Parts: sequence; C-alpha cells; structure tokens
Amino acid sequence: MDIRKKIGLRIKEYRINLKLTQEALAFKAEIDKTYVNEVENGKRNISVINLEKLIGALDVTVKDFFDSKSFEGGVE
Repeated sequence: MDIRKKIGLRIKEYRINLKLTQEALAFKAEIDKTYVNEVENGKRNISVINLEKLIGALDVTVKDFFDSKSFEGGVE
C-alpha cells in the first residue's frame, strides 16, 4: 500500500475514534477541510509540517501515530 494511503487511513482512524468530522479536525489543525479529505483518501502528498499539525490536533504523539502494523516492513 502507498505511504500516502497508509498515513491517510491512520489519520482517519484517529479522527473517527475521537468522533471528529473532517471539518472539525481541519479547524483544530488550522488547515483546509478539503486538504484533510484529500490526505485521508491518499490523494495528497502531505507535508511534514501539515502532518505535524494533524497529529497534534489528534492529541497523539508522532511515535504513537506511526506505531501501527500498517507501517511495519517499511514503505512499498
């Protein structure tokens, strides 16, 4: 699976667990809601700065964000 899709799915997983809409997450991260949608769907190559904003808005550490079986084995 493409790294963009892996990151997008992980963001979506955390967002849903927090019961946030894409709009609410975007507001919290101070980024555009269409950008969040494109990232979650693996259509956008997310910048490190925006990834940091989204991870912060999800109230999770970078370590915990990437601590998932979907990131094991490196990038394909």
